[in-house]
Amino acid sequence: MAQLEESQDRSMHSEDIADDAERGGVQNTDDPEQASRALSRLIHKTDFARMSVIGQFNHGFIVARQSSDLYIVDQHAADEKHNFEHLQRRAIISSQPLIQPTRLELSIVDEAVAIEHQSTLERNGFRIQVDDTQSPGHKVLLLSQPVIGQTVFSQQDFMELVGKLCVCPEAMPRCERARKMFASRACRMSIMVGDPLSVAQMSSVVNNLSQLDHPWNCPHGRPTMRHLYRLPL
Repeated sequence: MAQLEESQDRSMHSEDIADDAERGGVQNTDDPEQASRALSRLIHKTDFARMSVIGQFNHGFIVARQSSDLYIVDQHAADEKHNFEHLQRRAIISSQPLIQPTRLELSIVDEAVAIEHQSTLERNGFRIQVDDTQSPGHKVLLLSQPVIGQTVFSQQDFMELVGKLCVCPEAMPRCERARKMFASRACRMSIMVGDPLSVAQMSSVVNNLSQLDHPWNCPHGRPTMRHLYRLPL
């Protein structure tokens, strides 16, 4: 009886894997969210470092193998996502001092979050000063705001960052305008479709996916990889 139950469990597990392989496969072009969820069940991030590269297809895709599964990796999308997350985590945005400091009117909660995360705001280009002589909600002075190229950010971007810090204080937040600029920069600095790659370069692209928080799509939504084929055991 126990052997029968174990056999049934293995059969159900195999069916689940087959379903996820189909949902995360190249044929699923209509539902990228479903494909991402299926791939996250098929592959643990540490598996990328153990994948072996088979070769390059059409100077745009890398074919890699993990156990009995073949995957196809978009070389541009995968490299772009690696560069994007690196910029998101590490980039320090330049700051432009205001001619006259601006006193901000904040909720008690937003003010407390801004004061607690001054260093994070400063890495995003917003320098503030705390004036404890003022009443709650009026203690924060904005001294400078971020600038990237010709784009100067605003108090609305500041409030967006504070809102993200309220929800997820452990993360390095970026306002949407900065995120789009990082995505554009990551795209330009990445390997392109049409670039011939050595085995070492292909392995590096695949291995880098293991370092990412969200490896399944590039910042523009393009899939980084799909399940290609399950080899017979």
